[in-house]
Amino acid sequence: MLKGIDHRLNADVLHALRAMGHGDMLILTDVNFPSDSVARHTTLGRALTMENLSATDAARAILSLLPLDDFVPDFAGRMEVVGDPAALPEVQREVQAEVDRAEGRARPLPGIERFAFYDLAKQAYAVIATGERRFYGCFMFRKGVIAPDA
Repeated sequence: MLKGIDHRLNADVLHALRAMGHGDMLILTDVNFPSDSVARHTTLGRALTMENLSATDAARAILSLLPLDDFVPDFAGRMEVVGDPAALPEVQREVQAEVDRAEGRARPLPGIERFAFYDLAKQAYAVIATGERRFYGCFMFRKGVIAPDA
């Protein structure tokens, strides 16, 4: 246990968050996503887990440390519902609220078509599998920067 760091962040996740650079992507997935096989294509090369957490709880913990990219429109994203890309399932509304809270402003998550999401995930730094059982609990976060002290 460390002071000031969310206890839900395990050592592997903390290492990945610290090692990522500006623009690197982190993929947060539900239990149905093929995390292990997709993660083999990532920079890290293996799936990380936060298996006892919902996507919402995992996102809150991650966003307590991870700055989101301010320079690109795809600072983050959500897997679109097949056949209804504008739909926002409850899990996506919850994670959207966590993004807005972390950012201190509303920043709508762009939708990413399901198979495009799989392809994007293979280009990520890391994939983190959660215990989320609700469908479409899959998200991308792109690491931003922390400005120097003024």
